[in-house]
Amino acid sequence: MIPVFSTAYLPPIAYVAALVRYPEVYIETKETFPKQTYRNRAEIMTAGGVRTLTVPVVRNNHSRTEEVGIDYKERWNTIHFRTLTAAYSASPYFLYYKDDLEALLAPRYERLTDLNDALLKWVLRLLKCPCNILHTEDYKKDYETDFRGTFTPKHPYPTLSHKSYHQVFSDRLPFTPNLSIIDLLMNLGPESKSYLKELS
Repeated sequence: MIPVFSTAYLPPIAYVAALVRYPEVYIETKETFPKQTYRNRAEIMTAGGVRTLTVPVVRNNHSRTEEVGIDYKERWNTIHFRTLTAAYSASPYFLYYKDDLEALLAPRYERLTDLNDALLKWVLRLLKCPCNILHTEDYKKDYETDFRGTFTPKHPYPTLSHKSYHQVFSDRLPFTPNLSIIDLLMNLGPESKSYLKELS
């Protein structure tokens, strides 16, 4: 049975650790879009502590995820890249990944799922995990393997034990587990894949 995941913006480490176990996954697009989830937000570590990056969306109360647009009234993508630069410019792998990341954030994506898919496929390429990404074709309440409600800001890392790794501001801030996958990539680079495999 192919597992199903929610769409996610630079998803948390636990989400990616679960996803890379499978050769093929569904991304849910037919659900009614819920508020305050990782679908349009990511958490990163900055000099001031954990910061949430939120993609502003255009939706109504009954919008399906596939219908949710992105609001470009403010240059959120430029702000996000600047924030990521400030947070990770001192990390070991920022110089290797920054050009790709800037190029991926620069376009004006029509839909949130387009942005999220582009970033997820990039992450999987960096991890050398050839997972095929499919979209759901209709809404189903139940799946045999269902991760849609597993990863939420209120319960960010269920059932996983996250060992620490060196984060940029480790000299002044305690280790914070399960940030965006971007935190792991910037700090561990190619070793990120091994780290994900060791999560249990």
